[in-house]
Formats: sequence, structure tokens, C-alpha cells
Amino acid sequence: MPSLLHALTAASGLSRRKAFAAIREGHVTVDGEVRTEPSSEYAAGLIALDGRLLDTAARAHVYLMLNKPPDYITTVSDEMGRRTVLDLIPARLKAPGIHPIGRLDRDTSGLLLLTTDGDLTHALTHPRFEIEKEYWLRSAAPLTDQQVAQLRSGVEIDGEARRPLRLRRLIDAEPFQTSITIREGRNRQVRRMLEAVGARVTSLRRVREGPLTLGDLPEGAVRALTRDEVAALRSAERPASKRGDGRSGDDPSLGRRSSP
Repeated sequence: MPSLLHALTAASGLSRRKAFAAIREGHVTVDGEVRTEPSSEYAAGLIALDGRLLDTAARAHVYLMLNKPPDYITTVSDEMGRRTVLDLIPARLKAPGIHPIGRLDRDTSGLLLLTTDGDLTHALTHPRFEIEKEYWLRSAAPLTDQQVAQLRSGVEIDGEARRPLRLRRLIDAEPFQTSITIREGRNRQVRRMLEAVGARVTSLRRVREGPLTLGDLPEGAVRALTRDEVAALRSAERPASKRGDGRSGDDPSLGRRSSP
């Protein structure tokens, strides 16, 4: 059963954060009764925001994949007037409440998911779900065996040891040299991990998030997800402990050349 937060974001077009605040602050009623718990179940009833009735008729959510180019900000709007990822979404695919799932920093390109489904966004970005993210990178100089060993052992980021789930060298993937897979989503984590071993990332692209891959989607292009892809994302809405996979950063492909 959907949550009240889910129903409010779908009916109002508010971002998940603003909808959460509206409920918590007592601005939302269901059948005239104030509701202040965003995660409470919503089966039916008239939802009002500050006394204004909302259309709670079922609305199909939008699920998109974008191949983000560099120099675009991953946000709905930017107070400095910089280009955002929403500038790349055609009008026919836009919908009230559409927003990015997670972030890619300004210099990073590649797979970015956008949706109007706040519940899915929460599930895919919550730390306990540990969704895998694979990046291809090019560094100013190829990683040495010593740098690979350092990454395998773990480097300190924000006071905690971080190491890749998988790390491999790439062939036939110019200009990229290395594939790195992580589960955490710390700010600029891949770049900072490389900096910690004395390497500088010159190009970084996300090629996979959870079960979805970027494929041959051109840079700057956007497409709707298929039903099967949305279902695959929903199947990833489980904590890592229930998926049966470990957290070891070791991978037998480390230190030798392999294709992606």
C-alpha cells in the first residue's frame, strides 16, 4: 500500500523533501483529519494541502534514464543559473515532481535516473540498500600495481576506510582505463579514493546503477525505462544483507587486464 508521502508527491508535484516537510508541519489533511506521519499508509480519501483539495486519481509515474554530459548540475533548479539535468529532458517526458535519483557531480558523465516516484528514490538512495554503482575512469597516468593494492586495502574517506567492491583494468574502452564499482555514495567518492593513492581522475563516467546499464545511449540523450527495467529497480529495494552478497573489496580481476 502506498504511503501518504507517496500519494502527496504524486498528487501535488512537490519534491519528496517538501512533501515530507508539509506533512510533518501539519499542512496536510486526509478527509479533514490532520496527518503528520509521512510513512503512514494511504489507501483512499481526500487529501488537502493547506485546505486545497488535490487530485489523488492514480497517476502513472515517470521513470527516465539520462546519459548526463559533463558541466550539468544534478539538481531540479540552480540558484546560480547554471545548466541542470532537467534542461536536457524533452517537454514530452517532463512531469510535475520529476527529480534525479541521487547525484552525479558536475564533472562526471553517464547514467542518471530521474523519476516522479519519491518512494523509489528513497529506496535506491538510502545507505542500507547499498545499490552498486559502476564507473569507468581515466586517470592522468594508468594505475600502478602499488596503487591498485592500496585501493584494495582501503583508503580513508571522511574518517572511514573505503575500498571498491570491484576494480579492473579495461581494454578496448578508450578513453577509459579502469572500471571501479562501489556501493556507497559519498560526495566525489571515486575521485577522492584515487586522490588518496596519488592518482588524478581526468574523466569519469557512470555506466551502471544497480541492475541497469547505460548501454549505447548517446551523451545528452534521455529515454523512458521499460517495465522490466522498473521492475528490476524495485527488486533492488532490499538491504544488502538480504541479497546474500558480501562487502569484500577483493576481486580476482584486480591487477590484470580484462574486458568490461
